[in-house]
Amino acid sequence: MRLAVTDRCNLRCFYCMPEDGLNWLSRSGLMSYEEMLRACRLLVKMGIEKIRITGGEPFVRKDIMLLLAGLAKIDGLKELSMTTNGVLTAPHIPEMKALGIKSVNLSLDTLDANRFFTITRRDEFASVMHTLDELLKHDIEVKINAVVMDGKNTRDIIPMVELTKDLPVSVRFIEEMPFNGDGHVYQGLSWDYVRILNEITSHYPAIKKLTDPAYSTAYNYQIPGHRGTVGIIAAYSRTFCGTCNRIRITPEGTLKNCLYDDGVLNIKDLMRSGISDNELEQNLLNAFSHRVADGWEAERKRVEKNGVHESMATIGG
Repeated sequence: MRLAVTDRCNLRCFYCMPEDGLNWLSRSGLMSYEEMLRACRLLVKMGIEKIRITGGEPFVRKDIMLLLAGLAKIDGLKELSMTTNGVLTAPHIPEMKALGIKSVNLSLDTLDANRFFTITRRDEFASVMHTLDELLKHDIEVKINAVVMDGKNTRDIIPMVELTKDLPVSVRFIEEMPFNGDGHVYQGLSWDYVRILNEITSHYPAIKKLTDPAYSTAYNYQIPGHRGTVGIIAAYSRTFCGTCNRIRITPEGTLKNCLYDDGVLNIKDLMRSGISDNELEQNLLNAFSHRVADGWEAERKRVEKNGVHESMATIGG
């Protein structure tokens, strides 16, 4: 399960939101930590084994470490991980390690400070690289997520791959998606997973396909002699839908069976109505039983008829 704890972010990546940000949710519109913990305890009891905390940017929400500490105590939860942009993360890494967080997805679309500023509209490249260093120093598994954008950072593909030569990281290239948050119609994909792989292979013809873990969203590869690995996520092409086992809860408590659906259940509203755990469980099971076949069907069924216009920050990465 991907649990988004806030829609707010301290970066303004152009592929995610407008430069002046979004209409942020009010405090009352967000799930409280108590509500999140209640939902997570119930879902773990129902069979969820892994929870990934996302946003927005999780570390912009006050007292986020209190939530992580509560989640770490849930009986039956096998894995607690995070996705972060790395700007505010570094000071919390020792405590994250102590809580048992073994894996962090770090959003980083370029290794060039100037391009970082152009993409994120913020001068925080040094902070993110410091977080990367601290995560590796504390032996936390790092997956670097880079969204590939035509004319913006394609020249960074090979330098990002080169990180895997000496560092034990997984660099994962993600197809750009239509969650830009500004209402403009997505014009389609220039760099799909095939083109990304061809670009890498042209520089590293000896690259080898790895066996993908069960339910993996990435096609995984390794270059002989490199410590790390490379992944490509067909997030727009949606080639992995048949094996996807993920659910999402947005910051306002909406359950999403698919990244592309319009939301299938509001958990927060149900809890605030006084529903019991048994009743909530039945509502959840009913929502899970109506999962669509794939992301294309989910998108077709959306209430919005002109496409998908949310920001990724309001969905949860």
